[in-house]
Amino acid sequence: MPVRNTAVKDGHDDLVRDYGTVLRECAILIVISGILFGFLLNITVSPPENLSTVNMVALLVAMFSITVATSFFAMPVIYHHLQYPYTDIEKFKMRSHRFIIFGLVPTGVTLYLGLAIALSSLLGEFAFVPATFPFIIVYALFRMRK
Repeated sequence: MPVRNTAVKDGHDDLVRDYGTVLRECAILIVISGILFGFLLNITVSPPENLSTVNMVALLVAMFSITVATSFFAMPVIYHHLQYPYTDIEKFKMRSHRFIIFGLVPTGVTLYLGLAIALSSLLGEFAFVPATFPFIIVYALFRMRK
């Protein structure tokens, strides 16, 4: 019966698990940003007739920002395939983390602009102010988490 080197096997399993965790997180973020992109694209292609110029500009900025976000979320997957087989998992995890953090900023911009556009049908141009409330609440809860 051959002797199995459990240290090598366990190290390989940890490496695969670390890769898998990062890539699964990216998959979820790509799906969410892809759905947002699809909704915004649908509105952009056939905008409502009562959409103001300010809202149309906000919609186009939201389209650009969600495109950038989706690209950032896809970068760890692309990076993984360009660098495979990988020797430094910590370097991969750090770069993937940066891509995800950079993608969260344009995603937040998209969510804000999408909410502002949706509220503008009820509140007009004033909608950009109350659209900040969910972000203020989330930030406050984040700060109070300790």
